[in-house]
Amino acid sequence: MPTKSSAPTKVILGCAKCGASLPDGAQRCPDCDNPVSLPPKQVTVVEVGTSQPQPAKPKRHVFLWMLLVVLLGTAVWAVLSDDPYAQSVQEVVGWKHDQTILENPFSVTAHNFRYYKFALPEGSTNVAIMGQFRVSAEENKARKQSAKELDSSIEVYVLSEAAFAVWQNGYVTSTVYESGKVSQASVNAPLPAGAGVYYLIFSNKFDPKSPKNLNATFLLRYKSWLPEWLRKEKASLWNWLGL
Repeated sequence: MPTKSSAPTKVILGCAKCGASLPDGAQRCPDCDNPVSLPPKQVTVVEVGTSQPQPAKPKRHVFLWMLLVVLLGTAVWAVLSDDPYAQSVQEVVGWKHDQTILENPFSVTAHNFRYYKFALPEGSTNVAIMGQFRVSAEENKARKQSAKELDSSIEVYVLSEAAFAVWQNGYVTSTVYESGKVSQASVNAPLPAGAGVYYLIFSNKFDPKSPKNLNATFLLRYKSWLPEWLRKEKASLWNWLGL
């Protein structure tokens, strides 16, 4: 936009009647012969210059918006992608969780089994089932069984949902964990990452006579990039939509 320059101001004397320019010291106007009796008009002539346009400054908020878009895109990629690098990011930023599966004493009748069903949340990584169990031999002896009749062992399995259906029908199948016949043990068995349904099984099928009383504590330990409240909200939405 044009601006006033700092050049000195020129003052030109003009006739009060016709406005003609007057020479310095004139007593009458050379055009209309009007006497110069009043103070002459002062006509100010301003020399106008042009200024160079200033370069536009970069808009800072545009850069911030671009940065925000990049960060959001990276977050969506890390959450949804199956890329190994994205999976690594999910493991690093995941929240740690401990979910109780079992913590109370229970009994398993002779020639039978007892199971506890648990599910792995979506987005879970570094998953493991951890715990310990012990057959209460003292309680079994209180039933006045002879030493030959008493078998203080149990079989413990961790099976996937598909493997459990096979095992329940009496067939051999793959296991996540299998203790063999033991009276006590500590368990720390890794599980595949991601959502899934599993069964913790205490089997007394091999013993046709003696029930087993057990003390056991088991929990599911995992990391998840989805916080607990978000998983609950997602599950509620899916149920509401009938999916």
